[in-house]
Amino acid sequence: MNTFTYEGQELMSIYDPGTREGLIANLEEIREVLEPDETELRELTDSALEKLRGISDAEYEQLELMPDFED
Repeated sequence: MNTFTYEGQELMSIYDPGTREGLIANLEEIREVLEPDETELRELTDSALEKLRGISDAEYEQLELMPDFED
C-alpha cells in the first residue's frame, strides 16, 4: 500500500465521507477551489489523490482517518 504522510492523512480525515470514491470526489472538489498561491495544499491534495487512486477499497478501509485536533 502507498504510505500517506501525516499531513495527507489529516487532510483526508477532514474530507472523508466514509468511502474511498467519496473521498476522491471530495478532494477533487476542494482542489478546484484552491487559490493559485496555495501550492503546498495543492501538492498535498494531488499526492493524496494519486495514492487513493492506487489503492483498493479494502486497503482504504484499513486507513485510520480520524482528525487530530490536538495539534
